Amino acid sequence: MLRSNNNWPTDYQNFQQMAIQGDVLEDFVVIFRDVMTRYLDIGEDLNVPDDFTQSEMQTGMWWRHLAAGGIAGAVSRTCTAPLDRIKVFLQVQTHKAGISDSLRYMLNEGGLRSMWRGNGINVLKIAPESAIKFAAYEKIKRLIRGDEKRQMTIGERFMAGAAAGGISQTAIYPMEVLKTRLALRKTGQYKGILDAAKKIYLMEGVRSFYRGYIPNMLGIIPYAGIDLAVYETLKKKYLSSHNTEQPSFLVLLACGSASSTLGQVCSYPLALVRTRLQAQVITKSKQPSVGIPLRQAGAISDDNMFGVFRKILHNEGICGLYRGITPNFIKVLPAVSISYVVYEYSSRALGVNMT
Repeated sequence: MLRSNNNWPTDYQNFQQMAIQGDVLEDFVVIFRDVMTRYLDIGEDLNVPDDFTQSEMQTGMWWRHLAAGGIAGAVSRTCTAPLDRIKVFLQVQTHKAGISDSLRYMLNEGGLRSMWRGNGINVLKIAPESAIKFAAYEKIKRLIRGDEKRQMTIGERFMAGAAAGGISQTAIYPMEVLKTRLALRKTGQYKGILDAAKKIYLMEGVRSFYRGYIPNMLGIIPYAGIDLAVYETLKKKYLSSHNTEQPSFLVLLACGSASSTLGQVCSYPLALVRTRLQAQVITKSKQPSVGIPLRQAGAISDDNMFGVFRKILHNEGICGLYRGITPNFIKVLPAVSISYVVYEYSSRALGVNMT
């Protein structure tokens, strides 16, 4: 389970022994952290990847892990899509709006099916994002280590993971913009993903597919860096003060929860600014067009990261930078729980034994 070990077959033998003892809840909690950060994605895939073992690389087991993770991510995203759409909806509001108000508006405007708007593209981007990130991470690791056969340090893993995340995000970023536009669209505005892409290109040009790109790239650094550093620091602090080789499952859960939460809190304002920039509809003639329900987030003078930051702080205060964070936290537990179950069954079907 410990990140420094990077030895899943050995770790899972320990997990299997726990499962045999019959405590399913304990087994789930022990695996919770590494499953969430190594294979599964709950919509904000900014974690630094863990290393696959040499055996997994040589036997081809790595692609089965990634495939199982992709299936689990697709199912969990679909199940929690309503919460994700509420989060995006709240992020673009310039006035105080509650979860119940947003839910009521969306149901009245588009019915129950509208709660899954944007989920199709959100699921489709899992495969290319995971594949590019994995390939880039492996290549960067080889560049850092050279011919040396050694474990990477925390700093090296962070740099490799951040760089790989930046490369994958750059490649699939137009899909991120499409996801935001489709999630915020009104009934009848777009017929589907291709129709949305075509209309955005014709009305706004290619540059619109990279709106919010800079805050998105900047968000990788605090999220991945803080998550990794805090987790390792808390874990090592515990190990140095207790005579034990491996922390208990409650300690691991506490370390994982603290690091993920802190990383998300620190990077969330950048994610919110990114979403507002993605949502802005600015035509080639520089005339703003209505594309966001309720009050529009941003105007023609706020078409850059610093302009959006200034306007939010001036009009909404610090709290404005955290609009939508509540449904974001609410969806984590069901997303991870669903992912865990689906990953377990998917990995078994693909010949990978988790427990």
